[in-house]
Amino acid sequence: MTQFNVPTRDQVSASNQAIFDNLKSAIGFVPNLYATFAYSENALGNYLQLQNGKTSLSKKEKELVNLVVSQENGCRYCQSAHTVLGKMNGFTDDQILEIRSGSASFDPKLDALARLTYEITALRGNPSEKALEQFFAAGYTKGSVVDVVIAIADKVVMNYLHNITQVPIDFPVAVELETINKNGF
Repeated sequence: MTQFNVPTRDQVSASNQAIFDNLKSAIGFVPNLYATFAYSENALGNYLQLQNGKTSLSKKEKELVNLVVSQENGCRYCQSAHTVLGKMNGFTDDQILEIRSGSASFDPKLDALARLTYEITALRGNPSEKALEQFFAAGYTKGSVVDVVIAIADKVVMNYLHNITQVPIDFPVAVELETINKNGF
């Protein structure tokens, strides 16, 4: 298998060094997966623009999307990182495990979001009419659907990059789930 080492600050371009410095200043370190983007001259900056773009989704809702998508895509790095971030955004350990399974029975609105996110991801952009109807009935809009798709795309980028590179996980490793097909797929 091709080996991907995590680039260090002195191994990346000046523009990526500046981004590394900003990340270190903002969060205390440069996560390994972010550093891996720096193999490319432009990818890290482009990705951070996508990730930090405006959205109608709350931080908690975005973390829910991140957890569902990372589980469906089998990305251990992102499952781990977003377990930490999910807790920081108010989810309990049990809620995080349920979310990763594609539902959120503890909150009807978040449940509709989790189920739609799961279906969009698992069915490659072809959710059921039922999942869409439940999403709208929970108070979301057509604009929210667009924002969910963008949030899914954001996480797919990270999931795929880690699944290819397998750089070390620098967060507490999330527990593995045996199965996530609670929705009948």
